[in-house]
Amino acid sequence: MANKKVVVAGATGLVGNAALRHFGASDDCERIALSRRKPRDLYGARHVRIDLTSAEDCRRAAAELGGATHLIYAALYEAPSLVDGWRDAGQIETNDRMLRNLMGVLEPVAPDLKHVALLQGTKAYGVHVRPLTVPAREGRSEMYEQPNFYWAQENFLRELQRGKSWHWSILRPVLIIGEAMGGAMDLIPPLGVYAAVLRAQGRPLDYPGGAPRVAQAVDVDLLARAIVWSGDAEAARNEAFNVTNGDVFTWENIWPAVSDALEMTPGRHVPLSLAQTWPQWIAPWDELRRKHDLIAPGLEEFVGLSFQYADYSMRYGQTESGPPSIVSTVKINQAGFTEMMDTEAMFHKWFRLAKASRLLP
Repeated sequence: MANKKVVVAGATGLVGNAALRHFGASDDCERIALSRRKPRDLYGARHVRIDLTSAEDCRRAAAELGGATHLIYAALYEAPSLVDGWRDAGQIETNDRMLRNLMGVLEPVAPDLKHVALLQGTKAYGVHVRPLTVPAREGRSEMYEQPNFYWAQENFLRELQRGKSWHWSILRPVLIIGEAMGGAMDLIPPLGVYAAVLRAQGRPLDYPGGAPRVAQAVDVDLLARAIVWSGDAEAARNEAFNVTNGDVFTWENIWPAVSDALEMTPGRHVPLSLAQTWPQWIAPWDELRRKHDLIAPGLEEFVGLSFQYADYSMRYGQTESGPPSIVSTVKINQAGFTEMMDTEAMFHKWFRLAKASRLLP
């Protein structure tokens, strides 16, 4: 008999898929994967096709959610113009409505609900608006006045939970690295495609970004373990936590490790907008798919909006070194989650896995 029934919303995304993978190793856990399209691997979960923007669709799926004990809410709507959309009223309203629609049908059929994990990120500290106060700390969310769907979702969840036995935790990861397809913010596909096209031309792996900035990243499997921890730890009840690998990096310094993981030689700094250039790679990518018998789909389906995210993350177009983008992880460490990972090793891990699984040549 399963001791937990875990519902993962956004099961095809980077975080949702990692959560499914983590719980897939547990024998005492029933798993429900919620998404519009079926994930490539369910890891033993049952898939429920759902459009969270539709209240009617959520009501139709309510029976599948009965008895849920844990919700991992990793669903996300992004506007076609990714970075500009982060302050767009329509994007904010859509994400707010998605969470409300799901909780509106889940809570009545889940009397034993214990925990809701909600994903945010460094936009909680206004990284998309102005330089962070370094280090950004959970108790100092000075950007509440800025437009952001995080606050709409967080305020709704706080009010909904008041006086009830279940609790929530908010996780604020930095740049997340893992394996997914068609995501809005996943760097393995866009950088992998860029590298594959250069390698096919016999070229080294030039660095396409702009001026450097000290930043942080988090391995998506480490993040999944932090999410699971938050569901059981007393210290995580109704609290928000930053999550990182525990070290810092600049893209220029880590580029040799990225090149090595892709079995290439690092090249020069040659600024290039991946978001503007990728249409030129559609035919070469299809040829590489055929030549190497890849399971990866066509370029737009494989990479999604992540070419835009790559430009943003690597600061394409920025000509001056930026202020550091650093968050504090003291709070989550003191609460009991102390896992760390080397960021170079993380890039090796995910590029090698993408090659081994025939997502990349």
